[in-house]
Amino acid sequence: MSQSSTSSSLSSEAAPPRIIAWELTRRCRLKCQHCRAAAEDVAYQDELTTEECRRVLENIAGFARPTMIITGGEPLLREDVFDVIVSGHKLGLRMVLATCGALLTPEVVGRLKVCGIECVSISLDGATTTSHDAFRGVPGAFESALAGVQALKAGDLAFQINTTLTKTNIDELPALLALAKGLGAKTFNPFLLVTTGRGEAMADQELSPQQYEDALQWLAREQAKGDMPIRVTCAPHYQRILREQGGLKPGERPQGGCLGGKSFAFISHTGAVQICGFLEHSAGRLRDNGFNFEAIWRDSPFLRQIRNVDGYHGKCGHCEYRRMCGGCRARAYAMTGDVVAAEPFCLYQPRL
Repeated sequence: MSQSSTSSSLSSEAAPPRIIAWELTRRCRLKCQHCRAAAEDVAYQDELTTEECRRVLENIAGFARPTMIITGGEPLLREDVFDVIVSGHKLGLRMVLATCGALLTPEVVGRLKVCGIECVSISLDGATTTSHDAFRGVPGAFESALAGVQALKAGDLAFQINTTLTKTNIDELPALLALAKGLGAKTFNPFLLVTTGRGEAMADQELSPQQYEDALQWLAREQAKGDMPIRVTCAPHYQRILREQGGLKPGERPQGGCLGGKSFAFISHTGAVQICGFLEHSAGRLRDNGFNFEAIWRDSPFLRQIRNVDGYHGKCGHCEYRRMCGGCRARAYAMTGDVVAAEPFCLYQPRL
């Protein structure tokens, strides 16, 4: 067997997932311009029941100990959200929550802590009321998010700030980072827009390849200062930039690029397993296989294709950074229809 084929075979295998994001419900009161799920404030049909959720968690805990991101929609709109969190916590899973912040009262924060939530993420897509509310589509969204942050601080529950970057708010990036620091966030997590769901209408607001590169270069310089951990999502070539700038500290564990299907998975509100929330291609449906997440993670042909980075098309398939970057599979699919196409917004030209 050649070195190339050996590498391809090995890359199709996967260690247990380290992170799983679970869209517990798709219902949401906001009308965010970029929403990958085009979520609305309605009751969605066929969401997994409480008992089905427990079966999924038991299966996951049987072979892995990932961080479970309970997300949505707005997960706090689901009445049994605390029961699901408790179930995961009792199984030894690290439970965290992603929310818009509007429903975070002191009472809710206290209950989340008791149930086992270790960290909460809140999205701020503008540094002011005007810019954030316009992005989120609902007046008062900025103030309610900040009120949620204050409830978390008062309850001594750790939180991070997420931000989706587009042409409309890229000039606010320094102010958003400063806001995250000022609020006391443990991490700043910018997302680079992927135009799926309602985000399809924002195609003209997606950063150009050069703007992506410039933004990632700036974030890498800020991360090197060491006063605020920065984690970038949906921009896997950030890992290449970090290494070019020498931005990894001695002994620091390097983060991978596109983790989807390799160490990260997404579970939809109806139980579809995906590589991420931005690529609605099912690797398998939990209701169809007795809620055996492990079997889907291990055996899905689609996941094996995603893990075989040597099989990617274009420059991503032979780039020297392909194992630590891999390009954004969701963006490649959204723009080309080919899930293993080259990352459309990467300016780097491989040396190999």
